Amino acid sequence: PMKRVLFAGLLLALLSGVVSAHEVRPAYLRIQQSDAESFDFLWRVPARGDLRLGIYVSPPDNCETSGEPLTWQEGGTYIERWSARCPGGITGRRIEITGLSSTVIDALARFERLDGTTQIVRLTPADPGFEVTDSESWGQVASTYTMLGIEHILLGIDHLLFVLALLMLVPNMRTLVWTITSFTLAHSLTLAAATLGWVHVPQQPVEAVIALSILFVAMEIVHWRQGKPGITRRMPWLVAFTFGLLHGFGFAGALSEIGLPEHAIPLSLLFFNVGVEAGQLMFIAAVLLVWGIVKRISWPDWAWRIPVYSIGAMAAFWTIDRISGFA
Repeated sequence: PMKRVLFAGLLLALLSGVVSAHEVRPAYLRIQQSDAESFDFLWRVPARGDLRLGIYVSPPDNCETSGEPLTWQEGGTYIERWSARCPGGITGRRIEITGLSSTVIDALARFERLDGTTQIVRLTPADPGFEVTDSESWGQVASTYTMLGIEHILLGIDHLLFVLALLMLVPNMRTLVWTITSFTLAHSLTLAAATLGWVHVPQQPVEAVIALSILFVAMEIVHWRQGKPGITRRMPWLVAFTFGLLHGFGFAGALSEIGLPEHAIPLSLLFFNVGVEAGQLMFIAAVLLVWGIVKRISWPDWAWRIPVYSIGAMAAFWTIDRISGFA
């Protein structure tokens, strides 16, 4: 029935206000210990054009920068690199990100110790600083990567639109379970394979094909509504698995920018994936909740075209935009 898909219009209207959220990337701070009192800093800040976000690293008071920082810009990221001498070390001292509390983004801090262990901390506008520790906390790794996974999927409008388009084609709850399970299995496989370095796929073509996958499913919805159901309507689980492999490479691209703690790679990979799944299930639950409300409303027969064509148009734009970015 037409009402089955119209609920997507309301969701799409809500999501359209955060289309740019896919471009909201976290800031990234990496601190590498070179000896007991020497540290190398790398600071990556989101930028739009020549305008960088006004957030800065405030190191411990005992640190003194050696020379002038190196600064440059790569695409939409402003990068700074410098070295510092910190008598007595930085363990037990606090590092702040000034200006973060006035933004809507997070920052990821990564401290690499001499012994190869790593401290990973997710900083937020509400809590923009952290205390450097001398040992690795498994609980901290798990919570940090779970939240990173949740944020990535909920801010990844392209991944969510693919899931939404699939939901519009699924005929019943049993098929829905199989479809989501297939998508989960597929992107978990490629996420692990790419993150662990077993498979190397260029990120730009992957992002373009992800956009193309959304366009494909949108076209399948139109064919179904015209009385010509395609493979996605008949076997949505197969399409979910096939394109899920590509979406997994997309997740891996985001995770590669963050990095994994060397001594906790399986744990951090596991919990990043757990976070992705948690965020995906939250989105599906929201879709079903909205559907339960709007299915009681009578809509004109043509109304189903609004959400479907909107999804298709957005996917087509992304496809062209991402392909044009190859050059």
